[in-house]
Amino acid sequence: MTPPEFSRPIALARVGREPVREAIAASAAEREALARRFGLLALDHLAAALELRRERGGIIVLEATYEAAFVQSCVVSLEPVPGHVSDRFALHYGPGEEEPRSLSLDPEEEVFEPLSGETVDLGEAVAQELSLALPAFPRHPDAALEEEAAIEPAASPFAVLKGLALDEKS
Repeated sequence: MTPPEFSRPIALARVGREPVREAIAASAAEREALARRFGLLALDHLAAALELRRERGGIIVLEATYEAAFVQSCVVSLEPVPGHVSDRFALHYGPGEEEPRSLSLDPEEEVFEPLSGETVDLGEAVAQELSLALPAFPRHPDAALEEEAAIEPAASPFAVLKGLALDEKS
């Protein structure tokens, strides 16, 4: 398995009831690798402030704010489109569940991640959230779609038969 481009593992043993706070920033090499992973022309900045705490039942809560500056390719003109995102997220880590949970599309519902191993990778959590926040169809402000030429409807294959039927009646 390939290690994540932006990896900042933290040992779960460090996390108690008192929050553990971390500030992380991607290096130039990490930003370049993430840009390739996400299909960006550039990732100029990626930094986050994170807080982890342990709650009842072995649940680890990760709350984070992050910001990123990036450049995408316009879907119309392929021109560079600069972008910026500043967002926050929360993840809840805990023991794996016996039965899979149903998929919910409610953005207000807590996100639960099963724990695997003795660490949580803060950098990968931020990278995944960034990937979800990137515009799916970036457009340069000057990009315009050309008016599509009016397409005449193709003649129906039954139009020929209809014409033949009219000829026979004449």
